[in-house]
Amino acid sequence: MRRIAFKMHLNEGQKEEYIKRHDEIWPELKELLKATGISDYSIFLDEETNTLFAFQKVSGEGGSQDLGKTEIVKKWWAFMADIMQTNPDNSPKTSELEEVFYMD
Repeated sequence: MRRIAFKMHLNEGQKEEYIKRHDEIWPELKELLKATGISDYSIFLDEETNTLFAFQKVSGEGGSQDLGKTEIVKKWWAFMADIMQTNPDNSPKTSELEEVFYMD
């Protein structure tokens, strides 16, 4: 199982809305993530910089950001585009992070 980490950027003043939307994550999106081998998915917020740090374990081919061809993910990205930095296709602007230490 691989571990993937990446960062995104939340727009100023959108913390509560971001939390609300994730508290109400669509069941079909959650099912897709699990069905494609994504587990232990966490997102943390650094409030000083509005940087979101995401971590997930992946047993399949790719992580959550590789599901952009599915309709439900496209719909989710469009839903989230007004509160975070996105690419022209509404996917979150992400920066993959290199793992430099791991302790089991």
